[in-house]
Amino acid sequence: MQLIKNIRAIYGIHPAGTQPLKGVEMSDAGEFADAYLIVDGERIHSWGKMAEMPSEDGFTRVIDARYGYVLPAFCDAHTHIIYAGSREGEFCDKIDGLSYEEIAARGGGILNSADLLHETSEDSLFESARCRLRQVMAKGTGAIEIKSGYGLNTADELKMLHVIRRLREAEPQMEIRSTFLGAHAVGRAYTGRQSEYVEMLISEMLPAVAAEGLADFVDVFCDRGFFTPEETARILEAAAKYGIRPKIHANELAVSGGVQVGVKYGAVSVDHLERMGEEEIEVLMNSATIPTMLPGASFFLGMPYGRARDAVRTGLPVALASDYNPGSSPSGDMRFVWALGCIKMRLSPAEAMNAVTLNGAAAMDLAGAAGSITPGKFASLIITRQLPSLAYIPYAYTEPWIERVMLKGRDL
Repeated sequence: MQLIKNIRAIYGIHPAGTQPLKGVEMSDAGEFADAYLIVDGERIHSWGKMAEMPSEDGFTRVIDARYGYVLPAFCDAHTHIIYAGSREGEFCDKIDGLSYEEIAARGGGILNSADLLHETSEDSLFESARCRLRQVMAKGTGAIEIKSGYGLNTADELKMLHVIRRLREAEPQMEIRSTFLGAHAVGRAYTGRQSEYVEMLISEMLPAVAAEGLADFVDVFCDRGFFTPEETARILEAAAKYGIRPKIHANELAVSGGVQVGVKYGAVSVDHLERMGEEEIEVLMNSATIPTMLPGASFFLGMPYGRARDAVRTGLPVALASDYNPGSSPSGDMRFVWALGCIKMRLSPAEAMNAVTLNGAAAMDLAGAAGSITPGKFASLIITRQLPSLAYIPYAYTEPWIERVMLKGRDL
């Protein structure tokens, strides 16, 4: 067993079974001051006041937090970290005034990444993705969802999902969830034949993915210029036959109906939500689906930010994720996502912290294992240097405030 002592405050303490935090509950920082914490193997064991700390004798390791804070590791519920090459050329196009949709219409965007991925070996994809994974781990991420979606044909989608499986094996201290996103765009071979692509996805891709047990979730880009709510429903119905639950890209480019179809089919989360009206908020209020907003994409693309403040005010849970990908959010730094949640979305520091930890875990069905300081959950923790307050973290958003990252009881 390991002992962490001299903790100025633990944040993110929530009772077992709490998933997710909703509305005013999100303002609860779960603070416990002047503390020690005990780790038993991979799991959190207990904590208490320093004045009542047990003898250090008998612990295999004693870590002195030196009056820093202890936080739960970040839970990033929406990423695309498996990709080939980069897209800084499109970055320059954006600077010159082209929109995301204009770049996609002339063959860039997702199709550009699909072309690059097709020419890249599985081993190369694995090595580059593992490097990105290690980088976000060092920045405090302890649980992550990774999507396919740059394959757009059966062989290349499977290649991506095989890479996710290899990442799980190579980095067991990270909790990884896998999402099949064959409906990210229509592959070039099916240009002008979207309905045929959807049929191929249902009849060929999904059975192949299910046969190898490669996906925890299925996702569809249900938005203007991509897949319709009717096509999305067909894909989700087909995936349900294999027991694969949905997570939906919705309302990034328009109020698309993606929220409604996601809720109808029991989506764990609906993600993006840069465009969201009162109808979407009402539909979500009557569901168990978690609205997951991606402020990094709003920042990078100059799009509206999701209505996180309104969602919390009406009693919804909100998760924030990075959307780490080469085209619209080339960063997986959840410290920055936390800051954007405060600066641009008007969440309090505590609300935004819960959005990138416990609610992020819930948005990938991991709230029973990650996202809070709770006995029995994974000991995936961030130890900070000495800081003046919790609010200082998103306030001083470029400052290197992380002293140590522990994932499942092990240092990186």
